[in-house]
Amino acid sequence: MSSVQTPAFPTLPPRPAAPDLSSIDPRLDLEAEIPRLKRQKNAVLLAHYYQEEAIQDLADFVGDSLDLSRKAQATDAAIIAFAGVRFMAETAKILNPNRKVVLPDYEAGCSLEDSCPPEAFKAWRAEHPGAVSLTYINCSAAVKALSDIIVTSSNAEKIVRSIPPEKEILFAPDRHLGAFLSKKLGRPMTLWPGTCIVHEQFSEREIVRLKAQHPGALVAAHPECPEAILRHADHVGSTRSILNYATTAPGKTFLIATEEGIIHQMRKLAPDREYIPVPPDNGCQCNECPFMKLNTLEKLYLCLRDERPEIVLLEDLRAAAERPLLRMLELS
Repeated sequence: MSSVQTPAFPTLPPRPAAPDLSSIDPRLDLEAEIPRLKRQKNAVLLAHYYQEEAIQDLADFVGDSLDLSRKAQATDAAIIAFAGVRFMAETAKILNPNRKVVLPDYEAGCSLEDSCPPEAFKAWRAEHPGAVSLTYINCSAAVKALSDIIVTSSNAEKIVRSIPPEKEILFAPDRHLGAFLSKKLGRPMTLWPGTCIVHEQFSEREIVRLKAQHPGALVAAHPECPEAILRHADHVGSTRSILNYATTAPGKTFLIATEEGIIHQMRKLAPDREYIPVPPDNGCQCNECPFMKLNTLEKLYLCLRDERPEIVLLEDLRAAAERPLLRMLELS
């Protein structure tokens, strides 16, 4: 595996101005205008499972971040509108360098990305010479460029198994996903201390209460959750894996320990089942990612109309970030 030789690149130009919502004609039917703009601009609309329902219903593809970027590769679209968070749109640009990639709200970030600045990550790597850096896809393009292999929650286990046992593994930025893999595979790993603000706050107390209220209910949890949550789960997996489990496994009631936006797709696929979002400790009865929910129909309309904010990556950064992504695809 490569040593730390890649410089820390600036990832993006200065942050663009916030969308000017006042420029939208209030008489417009946005749910009609957005498809019209997609056709006019030859744009493909990608929506992550955690987006609001109206955006999911307008999307050409709904899914996990990497899957969406790869679906865009198979289209002839000139513009990729990514209704997700910034690292996802960056990944789409990395894999689709000749397309224009736009994001409804440039401030739609990620707590995992924020927890792992590239300069600190580079210094951490330097403290572990010879180690293999497996980096969760929830990170900036600059951190990807400093990594050996990118992983997702669906392929991380297979990739960890592929690393020779004598090699030290550095796993960043999600410590809960890393700890889950380490425990399951019996493979020690050095973990970066990042967490997802949504999955971090799920309440073990609420899971126990809900299971008592709904005897026979099955728990599906994302591996970004803390171990106290995962030990109650009947199924642990990626967002798509949770979707497949909750809509096909024997059972009628499912407790969902991930961002509740996924429940919209569950109800569309298997409406005869009951899906209950597990609430956090703070008393809120919802589990919404505040970054994901920055995207709205109004901002989506503007980003298609004005073709901004655009994701712009310097080519040396894009190429460096592409290498560990391609390595991941080779291994998985």
